[in-house]
Formats: sequence, structure tokens, C-alpha cells
Amino acid sequence: MPAKDPEINVLGDPLTPCSMAPVTGFFRDGHCNTCAEDRGSHTVCAVMTAEFLAYSAYVGNDLSTPRPELRFPGLRPGDTWCLCAARFLQAHDEGCAPRVRLSSTHRRALDIVPMSVLQENAVRGPAPRVKAARRSGR
Repeated sequence: MPAKDPEINVLGDPLTPCSMAPVTGFFRDGHCNTCAEDRGSHTVCAVMTAEFLAYSAYVGNDLSTPRPELRFPGLRPGDTWCLCAARFLQAHDEGCAPRVRLSSTHRRALDIVPMSVLQENAVRGPAPRVKAARRSGR
């Protein structure tokens, strides 16, 4: 297993979990951790919207369709997921970026996405609890 970069968020604090249901992250540890082998920089903790999921499918990354062979349940609006920083920035530039949880976004996202863009798209209010288990009835 590759060594993780230090678990620090864009605010300079310890990285908080993004999602355990569905489990996310390059390491599938629920955090937007990264390392040199993470070529996609899966570092932005984003709250999925129908608009973003449609956009992502349109540009070639269908995140909605379950892929059981990859243990991927498919995402739906409201789920949180560690997005590739470049894809997030692309969605922002196209006007359909999802909201971002800054406390769960790895500081390496700043290598690609300006802090002002992350702040512009930040979730407002208290951080939601990270779901421990996937709801049934998918």
C-alpha cells in the first residue's frame, strides 16, 4: 500500500471523514487522502447533486450507475464523494460544481483548485454527520 500524504485539510486542520456510506477515497478509507500514486488527486470532498452527476456522466465519468464488480453502489444526490480535483475545477468552470466540505478536502487539492474556488462552493452551516451505513432500498 502506498504511503499517504499527511492527513491535513485545506484549512490546515486534521482531515475529517468524507463518506463511509458509500465508502470513498483513493484508499477507500472514507477520507480524501492522497499519495504520489493518486494521479487523479481524489482530494475534493463534494456533496453530489443531480446536476453534477448528470454533468459527470456527460463528460465520461458515470458516477450514478452501480458497479458491483468494483464494489461501487453508484452515487445519488446528497451522497458525499472524493472527487478528482481537476474534474471539480472543470465542473466549477462549467457552472455545475457541487458543494464542498472544506474540513474533508485534502490540502493537496490546492495544487489544482484555488482556495477561493473551494470557498465559493463550500457547504454552509454545520458539517453533516458522515453516514455509517448505506440506506437500503436503492
